[in-house]
Amino acid sequence: MKTKSSAKKRFKLTGTGKIKRKNAFKNHILTKKSKKRKLKLTHSSLVHKSDLQNIEQQLRLK
Repeated sequence: MKTKSSAKKRFKLTGTGKIKRKNAFKNHILTKKSKKRKLKLTHSSLVHKSDLQNIEQQLRLK
């Protein structure tokens, strides 16, 4: 079974097996957003546990 191409571009696995993602809303219309808000969106975060099963299925991890 192939992995979803969109999922493999958007998610990465950490060393401990968790799934890392980038934050949304950092693409355009950045002039009205504060510097603090844009800086917080720069850092990646982990996938929420409610979405984890769906993304693992798309990446064919289990």
